[in-house]
Amino acid sequence: MDLNFIDDMTRRITALLPPGVQLLQRDLERNIQSALQAGFGRLDLVTREEFEVQSQVLARTRAQLDTLHERVRDLEDRLHAQQQVSRDE
Repeated sequence: MDLNFIDDMTRRITALLPPGVQLLQRDLERNIQSALQAGFGRLDLVTREEFEVQSQVLARTRAQLDTLHERVRDLEDRLHAQQQVSRDE
């Protein structure tokens, strides 16, 4: 998890607090940051890099599937044509 992201979220949350509560800002920031880290730690998240790699794998797999689908369609058409010729003879 990107700690800069968590720090930024912590700052944004504490900035929304009323002025009287902001006196406790340092303590609240630590508590909020801990809560965010714990919450995000329980999620099944991946990094952007991992996501991009898997997206590329999926795109290649999809291209291969499309190619195989075309080949099967062509083979089925050829088989159908051969069966037609056999029936006509």
